[in-house]
Amino acid sequence: MTTPRDDHNFWWHLDQLRGVLVRILAATVLCGIVAFCFKEQLFEIVLAPKSPDFITYRLINRLCAALGIEQLEPFSVELINTGLARQFIIHMQTALWAGVVCVSPLIIYQLFGFIAPALYQAERRAAGRIVWSGYIMFILGILLSYYLIFPLTFRFLGTYQVESNIQNLITLDSYMSTLLLLCLCMGAMFELPVVAWLLARAGLLTADFLRRYRRHSIVVILTIAAIITPTSDVVTLLIVALPIYILYELSILIIRR
Repeated sequence: MTTPRDDHNFWWHLDQLRGVLVRILAATVLCGIVAFCFKEQLFEIVLAPKSPDFITYRLINRLCAALGIEQLEPFSVELINTGLARQFIIHMQTALWAGVVCVSPLIIYQLFGFIAPALYQAERRAAGRIVWSGYIMFILGILLSYYLIFPLTFRFLGTYQVESNIQNLITLDSYMSTLLLLCLCMGAMFELPVVAWLLARAGLLTADFLRRYRRHSIVVILTIAAIITPTSDVVTLLIVALPIYILYELSILIIRR
């Protein structure tokens, strides 16, 4: 049976949560409006991976030249728009996502600040390390997708033809949805060390188990890399698979410690 004091605490916490959500929403909308106003700079970043002069392609060509192997062939993929209002809508959606990315540290800080008073000091420190470690790993996964996985995927799929007389017409919608999907997938995949640590703390996972199934994990990692980057280039496949395998080994080290 609840008491008036319990009801008061409930509504007080609910009011605090509403204040946190309002601050997060206001900051996101403000940053989204700023990003919307800087349209050229925003889409210069978003559309950069489709250019053959993107930094990833230049670095790969330098690496191929140093190894004495064939460099990437030049390519050109043009984007089209098929809806009357789609470019404007995509502009707003992209600006909103940019706002979320910009204020993401504030979002984490505000939500953790709301939950932290209910934790003991030791729990607060441990939870803080988990939250911020997970956030950093998620951002690293997004950066890897933007600079490596998405450019290689776009280059292969955008230039793939079953016959030479069939031209590809890639829509802006398809480009943006693929970019967002790959970034979110790689961000989630980079949470592997954090998830492994949590499972180990719960007694559900051990370093010996991960070492015992290392060979199986390599097959799974190569399969995932092949799905993410469906290219026939072995070098590209290994470039994508290597970071995931490093995360697997890092999970073993974290659990051992």
